[in-house]
Formats: sequence, C-alpha cells, structure tokens
Amino acid sequence: MSRVCELTGKGPMTGHNVSHANNKTKRRFLPNLNDVTLQSETLGRGVKLRISASALRSVDHRGGLDKFLAKAKDTELSANALKVKKEIAKAQAAQG
Repeated sequence: MSRVCELTGKGPMTGHNVSHANNKTKRRFLPNLNDVTLQSETLGRGVKLRISASALRSVDHRGGLDKFLAKAKDTELSANALKVKKEIAKAQAAQG
C-alpha cells in the first residue's frame, strides 16, 4: 500500500532533521493518510478511499465527494477514484 493520497496525489517529501548543533540528517515527511468511507449522493453508496486529512477538509469544503471529483484533475486521482468519478458522471447523465 503506497503512501499517496487517492484524491490529491499528495505523497512523501524529503528533508532534514536539524540538530541544535546544525547537523543535518535525511528524513521523510509522510502525508497524514486516513482510511475513510465517503458517501456519494449520486450513487447512493459509500466509497472507501485512503486520503489525506487536508483532502478530507477539501471534500467537506466543496460540498461532498461528487462535487470534489467533478472539479478534480484526472492526473491527480488514483485509478480507484477515477473509476468512481466516471461512475458518478455516468449516473448524473442518466438522471438529467
């Protein structure tokens, strides 16, 4: 399981631990990933995703998973999230 957010593509970054004596050693900054089930109003079911805490706030800010995925770039989404986005678009086209 990779340490990459399925909605934003946010992954590990590298940097340094810096001591009081200004010694630098390599380290990794890992994203704050959480396993969540987000509800899709269009599909009427939950979708399990592994997303960062900042992505979860962004989903809430945009008004839910359906609206977030509608504005999201396909290049940032994982294969699973891209599949869900296409399912939602297909269901919305059938409704309206």
